Amino acid sequence: MREYLQFYIDGEWVDPVELTTLDVENPATESPCGRIAIGSAADVDKAVRAARQAFSSWSVTRTGDRLEILQNILAEYEKRTADLAAALTEEMGAPSYLANGFQVGLGSGHLQTAIEVLKTFQFEEQRGATLVVKEPIGVCGLITPWNWPLNQIAVKVFPALATGCTMILKPSEIAPFTGQIFAEILHAAGVPAGVFNLVQGDGAGVGVALSSHPDVDMVSFTGSTRAGVEIARNAAPTVKRVTQELGGKSPSIILDDEAFAESVAASVAGMMGNSGQTCSAGSRLLVPAARMQEAMDIAREAAAQVSVGDPNSEVVMGPVSSKAQFEKIQSLIQQGIDEGATLVAGGVGRPDGLHTGYYVKPTVFGQVNNNMTIAREEIFGPVICILDYDDLEQAIEIGNDTEYGLAGYVSGANLEQARSVARRLRAGWVAINGGFDFNCPFGGYKKSGNGREWGEFGFHDYLEIKGILGYAPDQAPQ
Repeated sequence: MREYLQFYIDGEWVDPVELTTLDVENPATESPCGRIAIGSAADVDKAVRAARQAFSSWSVTRTGDRLEILQNILAEYEKRTADLAAALTEEMGAPSYLANGFQVGLGSGHLQTAIEVLKTFQFEEQRGATLVVKEPIGVCGLITPWNWPLNQIAVKVFPALATGCTMILKPSEIAPFTGQIFAEILHAAGVPAGVFNLVQGDGAGVGVALSSHPDVDMVSFTGSTRAGVEIARNAAPTVKRVTQELGGKSPSIILDDEAFAESVAASVAGMMGNSGQTCSAGSRLLVPAARMQEAMDIAREAAAQVSVGDPNSEVVMGPVSSKAQFEKIQSLIQQGIDEGATLVAGGVGRPDGLHTGYYVKPTVFGQVNNNMTIAREEIFGPVICILDYDDLEQAIEIGNDTEYGLAGYVSGANLEQARSVARRLRAGWVAINGGFDFNCPFGGYKKSGNGREWGEFGFHDYLEIKGILGYAPDQAPQ
């Protein structure tokens, strides 16, 4: 049993102002696997004061000094990869191959990317007589979710550090262990006191306090659209900057060509990764109407290849993160059946032989129309819906017919056609044939949020822009 009953504030592990604890559940066993302290507004006040005090010195450090700290963090991170992976499997059920691979690897990948970006990032630009300066925005409240814990911590903390900001991190209380280890890594790397602070807690106690705090200059949030709206409301009276990466119901458009079977199978397998708990997952699979039955047959076979079970064993898919998540997914699967979608694979209930743990069957629905609940709502589980289209114009129309706009996918052998479709999808991240790039901007249109993370684009949300007129009076204004 893990026990984390202190917060990291002003370079030290400190007791909460008032100790309140929460048991953390292992979703594979449905039993407690640890206990954490839950913070309050008073703990947030302490952390904000520390961050505000540290900002005056950290904000004016040289780029080389911040680079040195980031490189120290990378060295310490690499020492703790096994600890981080074990925590991920325990707290949110990531299978060992995923925890040790992509889950931990995303954190180090974003850190290495931030280091490379910082080496050449231009914080000042002369435009005639005017100097344009990019300055750190100030004290940042960073609120992260449970589904890709290290990825979302990394894409907020590392750009904030690189640009000279100070911060308070609130990880999800559902998956808090990796946040604790992350704080230990930053402490060992020599991050100056007060620059990085960690307060564990829930949305009501810590999230609200951070987003509404008058001395917090910016809030970066990743999570549900519902919670994102509340954070924006809480932040509005203090007119702080709010950036959000929220929900998605992303289309995955399969072109009608010789790569069809491979594309469908890959899309189904991709949807089942991380137990379907990925905001950018291609949960709506769009196929030519004439090939619907073929797509369902391929998808059924692909879903059958997804092994489910104990995340410490050699399985593809572990449990979903919590009882609440499990029950929501079960309800939406049943709703898909009730609304007349064709159940191709999976369905309600746990997979055969699994009686304990929040395990969900890899589920495929065929003959779905875009008005069904399962095509509109973010299920956030291993459930994929197959819709049909008559031509690419209709595919694009259906793909964009959603309140979300986080991601989109186009798969097929005709690259020119795929590029044309990708350009017309109203989403912040569109992948052609499974592309991936740490330097690609990540973020959403519409109710999927605002702002961009990853690579150079992740730096901009943490910077204010100042224009100094007459800085070079010998040069004519332009």
